Amino acid sequence: MTISDAITPHWASSLLSAPAGRGATTPHGLPNLEKSIEFRLGPEHTPFQSVRRARRFASTVLPALLADAPNVKAVGEAALAVLTELVDVTARHRASVDLSGRVSYDGDHVLITVGEMDRPLPAPEEEPGLFLVHRLTDDVGQYRGDEAGNVTWVSVPL
Repeated sequence: MTISDAITPHWASSLLSAPAGRGATTPHGLPNLEKSIEFRLGPEHTPFQSVRRARRFASTVLPALLADAPNVKAVGEAALAVLTELVDVTARHRASVDLSGRVSYDGDHVLITVGEMDRPLPAPEEEPGLFLVHRLTDDVGQYRGDEAGNVTWVSVPL
C-alpha cells in the first residue's frame, strides 16, 4: 500500500489514548500503550517523491500522535526533520521493493524506524543530513530487516 495524496482515516486506529510517562498505567492497571503511525511507499516513487509523501503524511498525523507530549511543537519539528533525512537516505539506498516507516511515541521518546537500506547507515561526512539526525536524537542504530536490508531506528528525546 502506498501513501496517496488523499490521506484516509485508517491511521487513527493506532492512536490509542494512554497516560504519558515511563511506567504510567491506565485506570485499569494496564501498562502504558504506545501510539504509532506507519507508512509504506512503493517502488514507483523517486527518492524526492518518497521524502515529499512521507513528510506530508507525517506532518498531518504527528500532531494527533504527540497530542499529550510536552513541547509538542518542538518535538514534532525535530521528529519530522529526522524522518525526512532518514527517508531521503533510505530511498536513495533502497534494498527492498517498498520503503517503510514507523513513528511511535511512548511518553518519553519518539522512536522513528525507516527501512530497508542496501548498506549500513553512512557517516555524516558522506551524508551531511545525518549530522542533523545525530544532533536531534539520543540514540541511533540499525538491525537486519526482513528483506535482507538494514532498518534504521532513532530515538528522539522529549
